[in-house]
Amino acid sequence: MKTPDTQRPRPGSDILRSALRRNVGAMAGGTVLMGLYQAGETAFPIALGLIVEHTMQDRSLGALAVSIAVLAAIITTVSLSWRFGMRILQKANTTEAHRWRVRVADCGLQPVARDVDLKSGEVLTIATEDADQTADIIEVVPLLISSLVAVLVAAVALGLADIRLGLLVMVGTALILSILSVMSKKIGSSTREQQARVARAGAKVADLITGLRPLHGFGGNHAAFRSYRKVSTEAKHQAVTVAMVNGAYTGTANLLNASLAVSVTLTAGWLAFNGLITIGELVMAVGLAQFIMEPLKMFSDMPKYVMMARASAERMALVLVAPPVTTPGPERPAAGGDLEIDCVRYGTLRELKFQVPAGEFVAIAVYQPRAAADLASILAVTVPPGAYEGVVRVSGEELAGLSIEAVREHMLVNPYDGEIFAGTLRTNIDPSGTSRMVPEAVEASMLTDVVALHRDGLDYGVRDRGANLSGGQRQRLSLARALAADADVLVLHDPTTAVDAVTEQLIARNIAELRRGRTTVVITSSPALLDAADRVLVLDDGVVTAEDTHRNLLATDREYCLAVAR
Repeated sequence: MKTPDTQRPRPGSDILRSALRRNVGAMAGGTVLMGLYQAGETAFPIALGLIVEHTMQDRSLGALAVSIAVLAAIITTVSLSWRFGMRILQKANTTEAHRWRVRVADCGLQPVARDVDLKSGEVLTIATEDADQTADIIEVVPLLISSLVAVLVAAVALGLADIRLGLLVMVGTALILSILSVMSKKIGSSTREQQARVARAGAKVADLITGLRPLHGFGGNHAAFRSYRKVSTEAKHQAVTVAMVNGAYTGTANLLNASLAVSVTLTAGWLAFNGLITIGELVMAVGLAQFIMEPLKMFSDMPKYVMMARASAERMALVLVAPPVTTPGPERPAAGGDLEIDCVRYGTLRELKFQVPAGEFVAIAVYQPRAAADLASILAVTVPPGAYEGVVRVSGEELAGLSIEAVREHMLVNPYDGEIFAGTLRTNIDPSGTSRMVPEAVEASMLTDVVALHRDGLDYGVRDRGANLSGGQRQRLSLARALAADADVLVLHDPTTAVDAVTEQLIARNIAELRRGRTTVVITSSPALLDAADRVLVLDDGVVTAEDTHRNLLATDREYCLAVAR
């Protein structure tokens, strides 16, 4: 008896079936037109044989004119059916590829992350190349059917001339497909491995580009290059393997197809020599032997493309059917509210416990950078509640029982390395275009000099990742975006590490003023931000070890003084 796992269909197959069901109308129309195209191609040598047969008996101009008209009609049918058939299929293919790209992107952008052991570069490859190859099944099936129509029409026509010719085509085609279907499995497994290695190389490139400046800063760019070169070389070797397998497949297919065509031609010649078929039938047989090379080649290529589509579909399934890392609750936090960390143990945090009342501005001085990152990850809900011990409460509600979308609307956690997107200053500060706090956020983050520096002001163009901005400008732009959101609870992680001391002092004062009456938490070692806060919590070795104002701590805690004084 089969286990439930073996009874359940493979996700890759489900994706292919879904694509086929969704495009059944377009595929039916494309199949009819492509079948008409192949039938017209097949009819050409048949008509040529019949014309030769009848022209030898009736040598009139009328018979010649009819023959030319018939050939013109066949050629017109072939041309128009190919044109419109491929238009339908390629439109459906492109549309289906777009749908899968959007599906993969949607999964990657969900508030609740999926349990996928893939890097962003690998997901990008799946959303592009694999989506395209999966959608190719929309063209593969109609072309497969139309090629089968052509081979069947040719076999029937040859069989009417002599049954041995028809059987030769049918048996030869079955033999060719049997051999190639075995070889196509090797292509499928090799292609899956190649796609995985290329995706890993892409992920490595994305990581290196993101961290290019820090790498140059400490001289690690050469080691990073060697690391990428190793991954890229592995991808290259696998690509060569796939190319060799594809070459062997194509060469074998061409050899078998040519052998069948030669066999039909020689057999027809022998039959004509012995008077078993007429000259017209010989012309038809020779023409069909040449013609069936194309549908046979297309027919024999289809198993390869099916395996490639299936391999890509299985890679997409890694993203699409992966379960979420957590199942969030349905509740929403109340407006305003406080923030409470109750005996949280995660990473470097151990029994961390503190509370920030509604409306208070609290700074957290963290002695270990890893602990700051762990705390920010928990508050940003990038770490699911089930992955750590203890409880986080927002407005008195446990985080595990709240909708993640609602939590992120209520509590914004701005990371120290916030992304800058291609667009303008305005679209980076207010992506949704709905904030009423843009002028105040620009003023508070001291981004006014950047706005004033350019004629376009807030509409000044920003390149991808803020490549045309300095480090300090990018950090202030990210801070302006966080302030413009005007969240009930705002958590800032090292928002001023790339700005000068004078600007940092002004920003600290501005944040305190702008966020007056709103709950604000700043994880920082900046003396300016620590001094602007209502209260400072000292986080050392994963627990809160001290709590007071910045100035009192400077006067009474030597270790704190050494850690934050500049």
